[in-house]
Amino acid sequence: MRDTLGPGLSMLGAPLMHTTDTGLQPFFAMEILARAKQHEAAGRDICHLEIGEPGVPAAPRVLAAAAAALNQPQGYTHAKGRIELRVALTRYYEELHGIAVDPHQIIVTMGSSAGFILAFHAAFAPGARIAVTQPGYPAYLNTLSGLGFAPVEIPLSATNGWRLTGPDIEAAFAAAPFAGLLFASPANPTGAAVDRAGLGEIVATCERLGVRLISDEIYHGLDYRAASVSAVELTRDAIVINSFSKYYCMTGWRIGWMVLPEGLIRRGEMLQQNLFISAPTLSQIAAEAALAERDYAEVQKAAYAENRRLLGDGLAALGFGGQPADGAFYAYADVGRFTNNSMEFCTRLLDEAGVAAAPGIDFDRRRGNGFVRFSYAGKRQTIEKALERIGAFVGSST
Repeated sequence: MRDTLGPGLSMLGAPLMHTTDTGLQPFFAMEILARAKQHEAAGRDICHLEIGEPGVPAAPRVLAAAAAALNQPQGYTHAKGRIELRVALTRYYEELHGIAVDPHQIIVTMGSSAGFILAFHAAFAPGARIAVTQPGYPAYLNTLSGLGFAPVEIPLSATNGWRLTGPDIEAAFAAAPFAGLLFASPANPTGAAVDRAGLGEIVATCERLGVRLISDEIYHGLDYRAASVSAVELTRDAIVINSFSKYYCMTGWRIGWMVLPEGLIRRGEMLQQNLFISAPTLSQIAAEAALAERDYAEVQKAAYAENRRLLGDGLAALGFGGQPADGAFYAYADVGRFTNNSMEFCTRLLDEAGVAAAPGIDFDRRRGNGFVRFSYAGKRQTIEKALERIGAFVGSST
């Protein structure tokens, strides 16, 4: 298949294109989703493995809490969020991480995306250099570029399980010093997660270099090896960002939170007042209920773990490379055997086989043409059907 991929215009027009610079470009997983929706509107059945979205709704008690609140006024809350939710989040840190967090430090945000914007503007001067990992979540680069900051990418290696280390940070800093580091564990797209020692090394390295750490913890709870370790357990200087989207199955509710160091709280609050006013009231009420529904979330996590095994074994049998993720719900698969153009591969896989997947170039603009990200957050039946279709697709093209 590697030598047979041609330009191949589809019924929907030319394949999606990409650039390799660090400027603003589309979020290609979302563009694949939009293309998949066009197919569905035309009557085709599509297996959705392109976006990181749980295939089940929020817990029943979450839905009930939101339904009951619909009869209440849906006005603005405090800019930082409802005090009830912020107090509930302090209990979250006490129970799961054994650390005391003051509700004053917490800002409830419109998903983690708003948290990133607040963090960048609260902690850094305009144009500051902020490092992210490569591969990494594409919105990191695009948000930084769109806001006028200067992204610095730290390349990671599959030989180390895609895990960031202190020496990686030091080498990148020596080549091009930066003011901040945005780091996720578990990570998107690789699912790589660091343990307590690894996170401690990252924290210590940032402190030694004078780099502000932003810890993206939105996949916390979805570690398959051990309990997630939060940066708040190791330092009071990091900005911590989390979300109800993934573990609590609340993507469309657009609700998350951040924990700020003392010196950034007031600035973060003022930015929230002016940029977003407050997070949606109904979503805040639902989020408070969600924190008490970890049993429901753990049932979904068990399903992801089984999907992880099923998809990993299936892709390996078809000749895809890669290794089981430590956490999250993605397989970052090496497709070098089949193609040297992941965007074209994903476009054709969707158009011809009805399987939607995210091109690696979305997550790594330099090396991503050899990778594709498959999400296993959906239903088992979807993955089984997708594997059959992928097998037929790669088999017919070799």
